[in-house]
Amino acid sequence: MARVAVPDDELRPLLEVLRRQAADRAAALEQTLAELTHDRSSQSDDDEHDPEGVPLSAEWSRLSGLRDAAREELDQVDAALARMDAGTYGVCTNCGRGIPIARLRVRPFAELCVPCAERLGR
Repeated sequence: MARVAVPDDELRPLLEVLRRQAADRAAALEQTLAELTHDRSSQSDDDEHDPEGVPLSAEWSRLSGLRDAAREELDQVDAALARMDAGTYGVCTNCGRGIPIARLRVRPFAELCVPCAERLGR
């Protein structure tokens, strides 16, 4: 496995900011979903014909998708921080080659080099 010189002092703070943002977003969406669940329990199940706006079921689906995306981002950032702590950050998890620093600056939680990401559709 190739060891890549990664500027830890540059990318760790970025990952920590991304982690905090994703965690905050996930928590806020979880709270909004809890409020929606409360509102939904006091209304009729037939909200699809409500002329007053978006049906609760559509809003529930939208918010659930956003929450799931925030959780997935949080998982990716946590995995990147774990790789950083293990000394494997910046190494492609598929082929073992180094991930270019330019890619890590744009996508700091990248676990694949560009050729592997393209080949695997990620």
